[in-house]
Amino acid sequence: MDRKRLNRHKSNKRELALLERQLDRLYERLENVETVSGKVTKSGDDFPYIEEHVTVQMAEPKAATAIKDQIRVKEDRQKVLWSEIEQVESFIGALPDGIEKRVLEMVHLDDMTQRDAAEAIGYSCGRISQIIASLCGKD
Repeated sequence: MDRKRLNRHKSNKRELALLERQLDRLYERLENVETVSGKVTKSGDDFPYIEEHVTVQMAEPKAATAIKDQIRVKEDRQKVLWSEIEQVESFIGALPDGIEKRVLEMVHLDDMTQRDAAEAIGYSCGRISQIIASLCGKD
């Protein structure tokens, strides 16, 4: 596990929460897009090769497409964030029980600072940093 990915864990969780709020707003906007009448061509019910023109009600295409594109981009980013979060959490979960696992859980999963983790365990901040650095080279 590289240190950059571990350090991004907290910010990824914050960004994920932000994305969820943004997606909720986008879905709401999509539901409230103005409805317009449109005409489509379909195959006839009685004679399948005869074209019929039917009037339908649908969301305004340009506005709906723009919102759907934004949703798609945000959902793709959400998948990337979930993947990174799961990688970090599975890495920490796979560590054997001990001080190293406790330190990573405190700092990266419980959102404690290295100073808070050091005080809780009774180590110095420098020692906590060393423990984290020693685990970052492993994968």
